[in-house]
Amino acid sequence: MKKLVCLMLFASCAMATEIHFRQSGVGANHEGWTAWSDRAETAPKTFVEPVISRGKHGSLGVSGDGNIAAYGGWQRTLAGVKEGGWYRFVVHYRAAGLTSENWQVLPRLDWRKADGTRAGSYEQVDYASRSLRKGSWTEVSLDTQAPVGATSVVLELYLAHAPTGIVWWDDIAFDEIPAPGPRNVTITTINLMPANTGSAAASVGEFIEAAGRLAPANTDVILLPEGITVVGTGKSYAEVAEPVPGPTTARLGELARAKHSYLVAGLYERERGAVYNTAVLIDRQGNLLGRYRKVYLPRSEMEQLTPGNDFPVFRTDFGTVGMMICYDVFFPEPARQLALRGAEIILLPIWGGDETLATARAIENQIFLVASGYDHPTYIMDPTGKRLAEAPRRGTAAMATVDLNKRYLYLGLWDWKNRRPREYRPEVETDFLFSDDKAQ
Repeated sequence: MKKLVCLMLFASCAMATEIHFRQSGVGANHEGWTAWSDRAETAPKTFVEPVISRGKHGSLGVSGDGNIAAYGGWQRTLAGVKEGGWYRFVVHYRAAGLTSENWQVLPRLDWRKADGTRAGSYEQVDYASRSLRKGSWTEVSLDTQAPVGATSVVLELYLAHAPTGIVWWDDIAFDEIPAPGPRNVTITTINLMPANTGSAAASVGEFIEAAGRLAPANTDVILLPEGITVVGTGKSYAEVAEPVPGPTTARLGELARAKHSYLVAGLYERERGAVYNTAVLIDRQGNLLGRYRKVYLPRSEMEQLTPGNDFPVFRTDFGTVGMMICYDVFFPEPARQLALRGAEIILLPIWGGDETLATARAIENQIFLVASGYDHPTYIMDPTGKRLAEAPRRGTAAMATVDLNKRYLYLGLWDWKNRRPREYRPEVETDFLFSDDKAQ
């Protein structure tokens, strides 16, 4: 009996040490928040705003106050952190007068040891970078793991180098959460290049036969290459172009339904007089879930095709995916935009392209990159640029199971996936033509 009581008391104490911090609205006394900056000359103006809030009266305000050097804002320390424990940080902000919200608005977690110094390596500060607009406010959130040695955390709500900017912070939460389990996704990508088929239907038939033979049932996603309706036919893009949805998406839908898999493939889409180089995403039931029209067209395609103008992402039952096509891999923007919009896997139907740049796209955006190519290799790559599986020969498939919940941490950079979006500077001038007064 005494042993049972002790166990109950231990469980009760363990539960009591969990952190569950909530704050909505702020009073004039700051309610435990203090102002911070590295030095007086870089201190922004901090204040309690009595009117602007999401519910209860009051929010934590930070203003650049005309100072380009201003960096800092509000912070609050929470004790009782467990090293290796998992935590969720959620905060809402409203801003005005900024040039670039992604790096000027900085919600951070600064992990501390018992002696007050930073836990782990010097750079182990976690940015909350997952953002969702909610009317005039933006919700940012982060699920993360406390580093070795952490006993407390400093919630940091900062404004950076925004002389005309103001940010208001409200509805703040920090909670201990269960450790996330693995989120495994099985991927199959096909290496095939039909020849001398004479028709789009025949080429597509070869891809369907190969995928049906090579991809296991219940594979989460199957990838085919770029332009499966033109390769091997001897025809032009315009000659094989068809509506989407259309005859090819219907045939691909039958395969997806039979395999109970998502399926991505490149084809040529016609919409009135425009022809697009398009990648389609088919769901497990065989329905068209979405399409991506290739944005970056090389000269030879630009003469015949119309470019797309967006980088959509799509939610599936296993995670969020985006698509690029071939020449897109030569430019950083497609992968960057897809990652910023939540893509965890980028599916790349490709004819031929630079392997080093493809590796860079995976590493710089911390995403899984899957390619199915003709003159480009067919592989599954992780966020470190490592190829987990390859299909070097025609008529074969690369297969791998990846964990979308796995964290990839870098010495010095720490969590690059969340850090990069908060330190990227897209607004710095990149005009194609420069005037003489910009010459040094």
